[in-house]
Amino acid sequence: MKKVLSALATVALLGGCASTPQADAATVDNSLQFDQALHDALPLSVRNTGTIRFVTDASYPPMEQFAPDGRTIVGFEPDLADALGRVLGVQIQMVTGTFQTALDKVADGTYDGVMSAMTDTEEREKKADFVDYFSAGTSIIVQRGNPAAIAELTNLCGQIVAIEQGTVQADLLHRSQSGCGDRPMKINEYKTNADALLQLRTGRAVAVLNDFPAAAYLASDSRTGNYYELASGAQYEPGFIGIPFAKGNTQLRDAIKAALDKVIASGTYADLLTRWGLASSAVKTAVVNGASTD
Repeated sequence: MKKVLSALATVALLGGCASTPQADAATVDNSLQFDQALHDALPLSVRNTGTIRFVTDASYPPMEQFAPDGRTIVGFEPDLADALGRVLGVQIQMVTGTFQTALDKVADGTYDGVMSAMTDTEEREKKADFVDYFSAGTSIIVQRGNPAAIAELTNLCGQIVAIEQGTVQADLLHRSQSGCGDRPMKINEYKTNADALLQLRTGRAVAVLNDFPAAAYLASDSRTGNYYELASGAQYEPGFIGIPFAKGNTQLRDAIKAALDKVIASGTYADLLTRWGLASSAVKTAVVNGASTD
């Protein structure tokens, strides 16, 4: 049975649905249209339910964060999910979950994919197939005024650094320990990026590492710019960010890739990047498993 929804897909939390203000603004783009052939290419289970479920950790603005109502998820990735849903004619749900277990929950079928600014790495590709839609490196965030005079990774030796557990930034810090000699970093890992940032804001850590777009957002946004700044303009280990899907779920993976290419070609992708201040992270086309094919 086919279940084709209206061209507007709802970005939702588990237990409630609410389109975001940014997604509402995007619906005026009439160049982004429902594609029947791509809808028919979706797995039967998705066509029957009319729903794709992406797990996310909504603590990473401007990629995703909670709106003031505490329930609606807003950001670039929810807006992009909305655009993909309009092309495919399905409802895309952004469901809150734990970043550290997200790939396992996709592998066991709890969720269809992850949309949580997850960097595509060769190690992660052993568990999942990625459709990459973004490019970014890692930057260092410090307190406003940079009291510890952090300018580069080596300045973190002998310091306390806060980081979200399970991220490529955590891996980068641990690898960098070898250059610290007898002054190792004390790396404190937390469940969410918000938890790590709280340590920095309250002076219990000298730095947090984030993807550059998230770091730049924190440093420039009126709500957070009084607390944080970039240590420098450096971006470490740039790479692709994408949506991982379970190995073997090639039908959904390929349909999402084709839909993403349509979103890019329509100009909606560029509009969304500009809306969220992310234009420098654009890719020209969607890529499957870019970490191993780059």
